[in-house]
Amino acid sequence: MLSMAFGQSKYYVDSLAENTKRGLRQKVRLGHCPSKAPIGYINNVRTKTVIIDKKRAPIIRKAFELYAIGDKRLEDIADFFATHHVTTRTGKRISKTRASFILSNPFYVGLFRYGGELHDGKHEPIITKPLFNEAQAVLKRRGQPDRKPKNEPQPYCGLISCASCGMMITAENKTKRQKNGNTHHYVYYRCTKKHKTINCQEKSIRSHVLDEQLSSLIKSVALPKDWTTKLNQMSKDEHSTSAQSLTACVKEREDKLTAISQKLDRLLNGYLDQVIDELDYRKQKAKLLSEKKTLQAEITSLAHTQNGWLAPFQNWLKDAQNLDEIASDGNLFAKKVAAKEIFGSHLRLGGRRVVVTSPVGGSTEPPTAWAALRAAHAKVGLEPESSILVRDRGIELLTSAWKADVIPFN
Repeated sequence: MLSMAFGQSKYYVDSLAENTKRGLRQKVRLGHCPSKAPIGYINNVRTKTVIIDKKRAPIIRKAFELYAIGDKRLEDIADFFATHHVTTRTGKRISKTRASFILSNPFYVGLFRYGGELHDGKHEPIITKPLFNEAQAVLKRRGQPDRKPKNEPQPYCGLISCASCGMMITAENKTKRQKNGNTHHYVYYRCTKKHKTINCQEKSIRSHVLDEQLSSLIKSVALPKDWTTKLNQMSKDEHSTSAQSLTACVKEREDKLTAISQKLDRLLNGYLDQVIDELDYRKQKAKLLSEKKTLQAEITSLAHTQNGWLAPFQNWLKDAQNLDEIASDGNLFAKKVAAKEIFGSHLRLGGRRVVVTSPVGGSTEPPTAWAALRAAHAKVGLEPESSILVRDRGIELLTSAWKADVIPFN
């Protein structure tokens, strides 16, 4: 009797465990993660689903945005969480290890891991797939957190490199005391002279001289008023005619999404029929789900491009036209931001003169609107204005360059 009772008890426990596992697997197939929701989400007990925590979700999104920039450490993200009173379930401070786990959790883009597999979730994403990819790239690149950067001693440090040895230009303060008691303070910019094999002979330059040269370079790129008027009208025309091509791009990605869904179904059938082993099934499924999320993000981005690029571009036109004001103003940090946006890392100091060494409009130029604007200025006097502003493929300063990589400065 005792043996029979033990057997029945074991059968009941085994059946209960199997039913529980079956229920969890069914929940996963429906796109619901059976485990506790991560920070930024709440387990809805009534509906047994995961919903967004409206208080913490914006903080999680901001943490991803801050880290994706690339200048923040994991300790900084942990401090950010502490500042905004985001803690663990037990109320403890989030450590840098926990911050790394949060930044690498695919749950925030609508996926979740369970049973060693990546699954497509029904919960609402907090961040986009491109933002998640940027954060992963920073995590992979940095490996270990860098130390906080030192404050720049002068506004133009970190902007210009030496034309002779390639080292960065730094600044130093000089004080001159006269016999009559007068004291004068000067700032000089010079090469750091840290090259191991080149004995750099470049001389220093006074800060006001350097400022005048940079101001002149910035003014040379300012967008003429008549160009602004023409490009503004061209952008409106381009916006009205580009909808069809963007719709075709969206349709192409939607077709790819349909194909991926079909592949996922065939993959699952192959796994259930034991044609594919479990390891290959998990690997291929994770790859297809990642591609699916990327395509969905691209569709969202294309929709935003179609409907949201005109106003920001018109704001950029105003910024480009106002470069004269920035160059004439005494705000040196604003000039540095403008110069960095326009010239990138191509400013060189040699013979006490600042020059732009990159070939304007050449193949090595990044596809930015500022590079296109510099290229257009270089063609003034060599080509008709109509051919400078317009190419066979459209407006040179507009769609291809501007949409690719432009972050207008203020």
